[in-house]
Amino acid sequence: MRKKNNSSLGTLLVMVLVIAGTLFIYFSSMFERNVPLVTMQESGFWNLKQALHVKIKDESGVKSYKITLKSADKEKTLQYEQLINPEQLLNLEVQPPRSTYAMKDKEIQIIVEANDVSKWNFLNGNAVKQVFTFKIDKKRPRLSIVSNSYKISRGGSALVIFKVEDDNLDTLYIQGNDDKHFTAQPFYKDGYFISLLAWPVVDSGFKATVIAKDKAGNVSKTYIPLYLKQKNYKISRIRLSDKFLKGKIADLAEEFVETQGVDGSLEQFKIINEDVRAKNEALIHEITSKVHTKKINNFKMNKMYPLKNAQVVATFGDHRKYSYGGEYISESYHLGLDLASNAMASIKPQNSGEVVFSDYNGLYGNMPLIHHGLGLYTLYGHCSSIKVNSGDTTIKKEVIANTGKSGYAMGDHLHFGVLVQGIEVRPQEWMDKQWIKLNITNIIKSAKKIIDRN
Repeated sequence: MRKKNNSSLGTLLVMVLVIAGTLFIYFSSMFERNVPLVTMQESGFWNLKQALHVKIKDESGVKSYKITLKSADKEKTLQYEQLINPEQLLNLEVQPPRSTYAMKDKEIQIIVEANDVSKWNFLNGNAVKQVFTFKIDKKRPRLSIVSNSYKISRGGSALVIFKVEDDNLDTLYIQGNDDKHFTAQPFYKDGYFISLLAWPVVDSGFKATVIAKDKAGNVSKTYIPLYLKQKNYKISRIRLSDKFLKGKIADLAEEFVETQGVDGSLEQFKIINEDVRAKNEALIHEITSKVHTKKINNFKMNKMYPLKNAQVVATFGDHRKYSYGGEYISESYHLGLDLASNAMASIKPQNSGEVVFSDYNGLYGNMPLIHHGLGLYTLYGHCSSIKVNSGDTTIKKEVIANTGKSGYAMGDHLHFGVLVQGIEVRPQEWMDKQWIKLNITNIIKSAKKIIDRN
């Protein structure tokens, strides 16, 4: 009887140990069963020149990896490593051998093999073999300028039409000053693009370069040959008066969140002129940076003159420097044209368009914004009332608003602004019929003739 009990107890103990061991193996991180995760940054195209970027991730740690290039007739090891200290994440940059560029294959495979340090699979760990297929493309996109404006003035606009040829085109834009990218819109026939350009009034120089990149990483760049015409703008030195600070600025300070709790008049003015203005302009720039992606066949603009019998009371590009008691306080640029006629005069744009904003915008007061196509926008600030809503389509000479003194305005007038892809430009150019003909209309006509010949 005792032997039987001892045998049963021994069997039970073995079972417990087996179950415990099984549970340990099943739940222990040492025996994790997930194969390493392999990803690659690049798309399915390769130019055989740029490095490939491979990421290998495993929770227990990568023990070894091998990266192989397989062509139609051979295999070549690009990278291999046995890690002394396994890592959970590997970011690998794989450089192609020089001899690779001479390959004639139209398609190759990159094979990534990896093993982890898990004790699973009879202590051999988990293994993965990932195959990435690449189409070989060693040709850069073909770029050519078809037609462009002869010149661009500081603070002004220009137009360019160009051709791009590449079966695997990925990215296309025009590099302006700093980080500014102008978006080109498909034009007339396949492979052709059109874009307005803008030289910011605050920049002393300007350069525009068309940049095309395909899915394989090949890049082409073409400089747009524009004659740069320097233009000097007015510098106004304005002395702040106590009447102005205690009147208009005090009223505005009650309105803005940024000036709540700020008692000093000069500090209120500085916040309004800099922080509030920057916030208002950021909204304008965001809205007016958008360009349609559908193909267009033409772009016709009438000269812009939204206010009948108006006088210019403040010019575009005026660099205003404010002081009080002989000390510098703040500065700003006036990025529109101030026009005045009768109080609450009717505002009638000479071109149709889509209303993209129709609301109050801080210093600009009641402010409708209209998109006329090709990233060209017009802005109407300080209105007393607005007759259109966002999303409306306006027609030529339709009354969209009335002049006023809402926002940061001392008297009834219209702040008329023109923007090209988020950059304020000289309204005077777009109010000049001859300028539009020479720099817009004729450029499009010339380009169409060239395209049709081809």
